[in-house]
Amino acid sequence: MQDFVLEPIFGIKDPRTDNRIKFAGGVRGVEFLESELESGRGKVAFLMHPTSMTELFAVADENKLMPPKSTWFEPKLRSGIFIHEI
Repeated sequence: MQDFVLEPIFGIKDPRTDNRIKFAGGVRGVEFLESELESGRGKVAFLMHPTSMTELFAVADENKLMPPKSTWFEPKLRSGIFIHEI
């Protein structure tokens, strides 16, 4: 997406810091994206196929990094699990 669409077409070099991009997590669904476009709050929307665990493990095994927001997983564990002793 970055190499073939965001940078060459829209001139977006860093999707993490460009204020023209708004990320919507997968749980919001197509309906949310449609409403953003219909209301004029968005101009274009992309719906990406989720990263598989096999793909994620392959990238990790090669000590590489995934692009921003490509590792969105649901459901999320409550953050308190990582902060508090069980």
